[in-house]
Amino acid sequence: MTDLFLMVGITQGKKEISSDQLVICGQCGSYGRYQVFVTFNQLLLFFIPCFRWGRKYYVQMSCCGTLYELDPEAGREIEQGTGRQIRQEDLRLISGRGNARKIRRCPSCGYQTDEDFDFCPKCGEKLD
Repeated sequence: MTDLFLMVGITQGKKEISSDQLVICGQCGSYGRYQVFVTFNQLLLFFIPCFRWGRKYYVQMSCCGTLYELDPEAGREIEQGTGRQIRQEDLRLISGRGNARKIRRCPSCGYQTDEDFDFCPKCGEKLD
């Protein structure tokens, strides 16, 4: 008599999708890139992915970490490498501004910074 040993599991996966679209962020106003990824559930048989379901596509801004859910059709096209550009109507805001800081401008020389300085590192004037 032979014993049958079967290893089956369900896990969540995440895969980054190549995208090099440069945009001005609607949340922080800086230049940033769309970082596209897909999440999914998968059935594993002996640690080999056999079946995936529940795909959701997301976009995270490289500048401030703002997270959007991406329209599934647009996500599939980008994943297939069609060269589709992401449009604003393809995105639904999930969490805004991420780890972005407020941009402060020196009243004297115009230097801009997002650091927590009390004085301008360029001219020494007190920042607002």
